[in-house]
Amino acid sequence: MNDQIEKITQRIEAIETRNKKVEADKAWETSWARKILIAIITYLLIVIFMSIAGFKKPFLEAIVPATAYLISMSIIPQFKTWWIKKHFNNPS
Repeated sequence: MNDQIEKITQRIEAIETRNKKVEADKAWETSWARKILIAIITYLLIVIFMSIAGFKKPFLEAIVPATAYLISMSIIPQFKTWWIKKHFNNPS
């Protein structure tokens, strides 16, 4: 009987450990730190591309796609909420 309780306890601890990791991953995926980091990397890569491609003002022009990314990331959660309501909360 004690072996069964110990196995169950170990399984619960494993599940709790996994849940903490999943929660941390979810927090990172939805964090503004991640979004800003991606925007900065996007900006730098586009500056490099535009410089190589011969754009006259790559540092200025690269702001547009990086800003568009940040705007889209702030709008997507609203669309997600709408989509979930439409597809999963609809009794039809």
